[in-house]
Amino acid sequence: MTDSKTKPLYMIGVVGEMLKLHPQTLRMYEKKGLIRPSRTEGKTRMYSAEDVEEIARLVRLTRDLGVNLAGVEIILKMRRRMLDIQAQMEQLLGYVRDDVAQKPDSPSRGTGEALVRAASSQLSPVEMF
Repeated sequence: MTDSKTKPLYMIGVVGEMLKLHPQTLRMYEKKGLIRPSRTEGKTRMYSAEDVEEIARLVRLTRDLGVNLAGVEIILKMRRRMLDIQAQMEQLLGYVRDDVAQKPDSPSRGTGEALVRAASSQLSPVEMF
């Protein structure tokens, strides 16, 4: 099932009018990897509501805050990574809640035990880019 925000709805000209951008600017953003519109079988670019929000965010960063495209790329990658991490955390939290709900009388509850034990020497930094 496709989420309504991710469903491709708009052609490049419509998005350009919505955001007051020249279609060539949108093509350049795509070429630089800042946006990723879907394509029809005929290779026509199609943008979803989520794509339009991402482009609007990009435009606010460049026009309003004066961030250059290299900075925008870093900011957008960090934002995507943060959203991924947030989704993973919510999934883990749901798992923990389900586990606690299924085993309310477990003797180890409340003793401060972790789900997984790991020595600090086994931990490594997360690659962000």
